[in-house]
Amino acid sequence: MGEPDRSRLLDYTREPATAGAPEARRSSLLDYAEAAPSPRPASDGRPGPRPGVPPYETPVFVPAHPRYVDAVDEDGRAVRVPFVVYELFEHPERQTAAYAFSTLEKLVAAFGEAQPWVGTSIGPLAEALSEHGGTVVLDPKVARGRPNWRPAELAAYTREMR
Repeated sequence: MGEPDRSRLLDYTREPATAGAPEARRSSLLDYAEAAPSPRPASDGRPGPRPGVPPYETPVFVPAHPRYVDAVDEDGRAVRVPFVVYELFEHPERQTAAYAFSTLEKLVAAFGEAQPWVGTSIGPLAEALSEHGGTVVLDPKVARGRPNWRPAELAAYTREMR
């Protein structure tokens, strides 16, 4: 399937050969989703998805970025532990929400080329947010304006995280 996926953050640490941001490429997440067999109905008595609710395994693109915490491993050595932070938004109904997009193009249209993101399944994301009183909004309408991340801000953040 070609080269492995990697964070787009690294694209902004080096000066691009052209004046614009690097060209986005298709995530391998969609290749896996398209190659997977269709899910069978649950045979354990659980209800299936409600009308209008995407299947649990539906791949989505969510604004997120890496973070690191300095820790000590079992041998007493200093280590840097990476994790992903989902960017959460205040939804009009006053709920904390993760905005999930069914295509990368929709995420880029909403937040701009420099927006870091992660591909995930909507089901585990919705469950994790629900445990903390939040929700997932699929393909939200985002008012045009200043993007969350600009290329210079992303480059600065990447340098800081190294």
